[in-house]
Amino acid sequence: MQILTKRKIDISKPEIGDEEKQAVMEVLDSGMLVQGEKVKQFEEDFADYCGVDHAIATSNGTTALSVALMAHDIHAGDEVIIPSFTFMATATSVLSVGAIPVFVDIEPDTFSITPDAIEAVITDKTRAVMPVHLYGHPAYVKEIAELCKKYNLVLIEDSAQAHGAAVDGKRVGSFGTGCFSFYPSKNMTTGEGGIVTTNDETVAAKARMARNHGMNTRYLHESIGFNYRMTNISAAIGIEQLKKLPRWTQQRIANASYLSENIKTVKVPTVRDGCEHVFHQYTVVTPDGINRDDAVQYLNDNGIGARVYYPTPIHMQPIMTAFVSDDLDLPVTEDLRHRVFSLPVHPALKQADLEYIVAYVNQL
Repeated sequence: MQILTKRKIDISKPEIGDEEKQAVMEVLDSGMLVQGEKVKQFEEDFADYCGVDHAIATSNGTTALSVALMAHDIHAGDEVIIPSFTFMATATSVLSVGAIPVFVDIEPDTFSITPDAIEAVITDKTRAVMPVHLYGHPAYVKEIAELCKKYNLVLIEDSAQAHGAAVDGKRVGSFGTGCFSFYPSKNMTTGEGGIVTTNDETVAAKARMARNHGMNTRYLHESIGFNYRMTNISAAIGIEQLKKLPRWTQQRIANASYLSENIKTVKVPTVRDGCEHVFHQYTVVTPDGINRDDAVQYLNDNGIGARVYYPTPIHMQPIMTAFVSDDLDLPVTEDLRHRVFSLPVHPALKQADLEYIVAYVNQL
């Protein structure tokens, strides 16, 4: 076995530079701390980046999903088709508007729900489909958009992990109504924050009201809404982070390319033709003969911040019992929950870090 000098490599590392610090100080000095001109500028910048007409900033990625559902008038009793192989917020946002999550399985290479799986569970109660661009790889969003058009369903893209990901040059969040997160581990951050993207002016107007107590005119509440607003402090950070995102994205792609070219012991990520994977996470699959949990522990013991996203699918979570039938069958989801883990791929990695990761992964 090759003996290497021990290193410590975190799974993620948010980069906050002098530009972000200065932008925050300017907001603090201005005294305008809550939603204001910085939020408006960030919304305009992010809409332009995604190639959409409107962006509505929110307090976090989960509230972005809830706001999008509210903006599309998704109500109690409506069904929303989602994957189970994702973070819990995909489902709890559906519950937040009283709707019912309907789970479908994923395909094993890109961890995406497929049009065939979606179509098989559509009922007269189905109102929306919420694919997840998991780990930064686009879902089958073009095909799902066509399916939604066929059945007159709302398409809400959970793009929390996919800032800048694209299909045939068209960025995610622009095929339907997009929802992004700016949590510190994401490809860009605002500390906490989220945003909804859309080309539909009516949806945008409803989203703005939903995130602001149902108000369009101050103290005139026209619909149900909540305080899901983004602060000017967060927006100021986001404006500067967005400027750096293209460079960071290319570095993530380059880091992922090096890992994929050199790792031999586990299945490396797939990138479908026409897709730009932005590698929020570099997620591998262990083959038969390698115990995933032992592999992660071995890597952690040697300073590599390998993590499992997500060990317990949503349909197996205790709070979801009422929404899961005894005959629900998600074999790919339930297999991969035992086999996937993610390796550091963030843009702060040095070449020596990448070589260190490869060396230890290839010793599994």
